[in-house]
Amino acid sequence: MRRYRDHALKMDREDPLSHLRDNFYLQAHKIYLEGNSLGLLNKQAEARILESIQEWKDLGIDGWLSARSPWFWLAEKVGTKMAKLVGAKSGEVIATGGTTQNIHTLFSAFYRPDERRRKIVADILSFPSDLYAIKSIIKLKGGDPEKDLVLVQSKNEKHLAESDFIDHLADDVVIVWISPVLYQSGQLLDIADIAREAQSQGVLVGLDCSHSAGVVPHTLHENNIDFATWCGYKYLNGGPGSTGFLFVHEKHQDQEPGLQGWFGYKKRQQFAMHPSFDHEPGAAGWQTSTPNILSLAALDGSLDLLNEVGIEVIRKKSLLLTDFLMECVQNMLLPAHKDLKIVTPADSARRGGHVSLQHPAARLISLALNARGVVVDHRPPDVIRMAPSALYSSFQDVYNALEILKVIMDDGNLEQYDRGVKWVP
Repeated sequence: MRRYRDHALKMDREDPLSHLRDNFYLQAHKIYLEGNSLGLLNKQAEARILESIQEWKDLGIDGWLSARSPWFWLAEKVGTKMAKLVGAKSGEVIATGGTTQNIHTLFSAFYRPDERRRKIVADILSFPSDLYAIKSIIKLKGGDPEKDLVLVQSKNEKHLAESDFIDHLADDVVIVWISPVLYQSGQLLDIADIAREAQSQGVLVGLDCSHSAGVVPHTLHENNIDFATWCGYKYLNGGPGSTGFLFVHEKHQDQEPGLQGWFGYKKRQQFAMHPSFDHEPGAAGWQTSTPNILSLAALDGSLDLLNEVGIEVIRKKSLLLTDFLMECVQNMLLPAHKDLKIVTPADSARRGGHVSLQHPAARLISLALNARGVVVDHRPPDVIRMAPSALYSSFQDVYNALEILKVIMDDGNLEQYDRGVKWVP
């Protein structure tokens, strides 16, 4: 164990991003490994929020046009910053809504079933709210989710194969919906292969990048992804309930949004108050309601930090952290605890930004870790997720967390942590 502790210290000394840790509000006496659920506050985001509050005080309604970053165009500004992190053009991304709301917005326009094409292909491991939204859209369009939603199955309840998606593509499919990183296992899918095959068959490709944006590089424009959405509160550190993002490829810039609202109207004519809707070209036209300025301000500051570092650099450190985490589990824990398994792929090309461990007592282990200051989450029935952040986690954090996990596992008295809580957020 000492060699892993020494290695962690060495990696921290050599880490070119170690200074960024001081930009974040770390929790005293805690090891935070839940950036895949809610990223921590950074000082850039805080400063922009406080600036916007001061502008609200000083300017009132004039902030819409006279703030340092005028509120009227702030969603577009933040979208342009985000586009750099996901391989998109600036006009293809807008900061708006939330993930589920944006799924409704996108599918309302792109899902156009007819007598020949009616089906949507998704997968059984999708985040549940994605499926809730898709099923409701199918019903709103007069279809039957039992027939019109085709779910790719997992052979082991944790992983998927790209070929499984491709095998389900057919001339009756309208859209294939994919999450590049699976939220339970942390598996990273090769989207390019699926996208090429789908496009060759006239099938639209949509993505939920919530568990990959900000930690994994994307090439949304180059891969001709038709549309995508993701949240702003995980690896983007935009704060709880943060505004999400919506991507529409430029080839669809003239596509009329299915859900229309006044903030999607042509910007220069928005206050003309015409009774007929005329949308702004590109992703900006897919906005509906007035944006949440304080939430956008947090993202505005946080994305400055991410772009300063660069997504490739973030990815490199993220993989080093998760490599180290998996190596420590492999050698410090697995030999003595046969029920514990690593379900995240060892191959870095197949791994997102978090590591998932599987154990029959995952809920109690998660409670025990949280009780001892290691912030992780449990995903029923048997997964513990650990997500060190490239921006604020140290290698020593990872080692210390696993040393605590080893003490908990070796002790074996997990029932003491059972407080009747059935889910650990």
